[in-house]
Amino acid sequence: MLTKRPAMALPKDHPVVKTGKVGVLLINLGTPEATDYWSMRRYLKEFLSDRRVIDINRLLWWPLLNGIILTTRPRKSGHAYEQIWNKERNESPLKTITRGQAEGVAKAFQKYPNVIVDWAMRYGFPSIAERFQALKDQGCERILIAPLYPQYSATTTATVLDKTFEHMMKMRWQPALRTLPPYADHPAHIDALAASLKAHLKTLKWKPDLILASFHGLPKRYLMEGDPYHCHCFKTARLMAQKAGLKPGQMKVVFQSRFGTEEWLKPYAQDTIEALPGQGIKKIVMMAPGFSSDCVETLEELGIGLKETFEENGGEKFSVVPCLNDSDISVAMLAKLCEEELQGWI
Repeated sequence: MLTKRPAMALPKDHPVVKTGKVGVLLINLGTPEATDYWSMRRYLKEFLSDRRVIDINRLLWWPLLNGIILTTRPRKSGHAYEQIWNKERNESPLKTITRGQAEGVAKAFQKYPNVIVDWAMRYGFPSIAERFQALKDQGCERILIAPLYPQYSATTTATVLDKTFEHMMKMRWQPALRTLPPYADHPAHIDALAASLKAHLKTLKWKPDLILASFHGLPKRYLMEGDPYHCHCFKTARLMAQKAGLKPGQMKVVFQSRFGTEEWLKPYAQDTIEALPGQGIKKIVMMAPGFSSDCVETLEELGIGLKETFEENGGEKFSVVPCLNDSDISVAMLAKLCEEELQGWI
C-alpha cells in the first residue's frame, strides 16, 4: 500500500508537481484513422515497418514494402475496413471497443481514488508515448502497462513494451513500471471465454458440427526461434473447451490472416474451412480467443470472408462468436487482471 508522504515546504518559485497517482494503460494493436488510401498507407507503413512484426532483412523488405505493398495493399485493406467501420463515431470498432474497455475498468476502479485508467494504440492514435506521458503529467509515479493480448508473442506484447521503453528512454523523470503478463490460461480469462461461447450457442436454433477457435497466424519460423505464442493459443483453446463442457473433437484450432509465401502456423483457417463441407461438416461456429476486441480480422475476415468461403464450398450454417469486447464479463476480467498486478500499489 502506498504510504502518504509528509508535507514538505517548497520554494516559492518551484513548479507545480503532481504526484501520488497510479496509472493503468490498456494498449491494443492499433487502427487507421480513416479508410481512404493515404490513411491506410500511413497505418500499414507504421505496422509493417516494425521489426518485431516483419524481421526479414531490411535490404529485401524495404523495396518490397515501399514499392509494391504500400502501393497496392492500402486500397484492399481500406475496402475491408469500410465494411466494418463505425460510421456513427467515424472510427474503427477496435478503437470504439478499446475506449469502452478503459472506461469500464476505470469505473470498476472508482474504489481506488488514486488510480487513473487510460488507453492507447501501438500503431496509430492515441499513441503509447502520448498517453503514457499524459499519465505521468497527472501525477502517476507508478504505471501498469497492460497489453490486451491474452497470448504472448514478440509481434504483439513485446512490441508494445518496446515502444513504452523507447518513450521512457527520453524521460528525465521516469515512473516506476509494471507490465501485465500474458493471460492465456488465467482462470478469469478462461471463464469469460467459456461463458461467452455457451451464451452464443444458446442463441442459435441449430447445433454446430464443429467449433473453430481461430487465432491470428505467425510464420512458423517464429515458433522455432522461441516465440511461445503457438503453445499459448493451444492452451487457451484446450482450457476453454474443457470449461465450456465440450466433448473431445468438438473444437479445432486454426490460424488465420496468413501473409506472404513463408510457411505459417498450421492448420490454416482458409484451407480448413474450404475442406469442411466436403467432410460432411456443414454447420460451424467460429470464435477468436486471441483477440480481446472485435476488429477487421474478426468482423471482416471471419464474419464476411471466411463465411463466404464456407458457403461457396457447400456449408449451410455459419456463425461467429463476438469477442469479449467491452462486455460486463470482459471488463470484470480486465479489472481483476489489473488489480492483481497492482497489489502493493493500491
